[in-house]
Amino acid sequence: QVQLVESGGGLVQAGGSLRLSCAASGRTFSSYAMGWFRQAPGKEREFVSAISRSGGRTYYADSVKGRFTISRDNAKNTVYLQMNSLKPEDTAVYYCAARRSIFSGPTYDSQDYDPWGQGTQVTVSS
Repeated sequence: QVQLVESGGGLVQAGGSLRLSCAASGRTFSSYAMGWFRQAPGKEREFVSAISRSGGRTYYADSVKGRFTISRDNAKNTVYLQMNSLKPEDTAVYYCAARRSIFSGPTYDSQDYDPWGQGTQVTVSS
């Protein structure tokens, strides 16, 4: 069973940057598209970004486009989310997840992803 462990969250001032990491173990990492989602208090989990198996295709929510960059290093079994120009509305718990189906492409739907990491808190102060 694959395990995903996020790290890199924290408290940052508006306009600052953070880089989240998600380390995977347990199965062939490069065979699975990966996604980042977030959930703010009182809100539903929402799509942030996704990346194809090779890293050649990336997708972003409109709210983060131009500020966040997703990438992956298949040799290190790790996917990253570089977050720049952070805003208070980016405050949330951020989760990484792997596509349920091997060799499938990335999607925007959280139902297409399993397993999930435990999440890492990102707090942006104004």
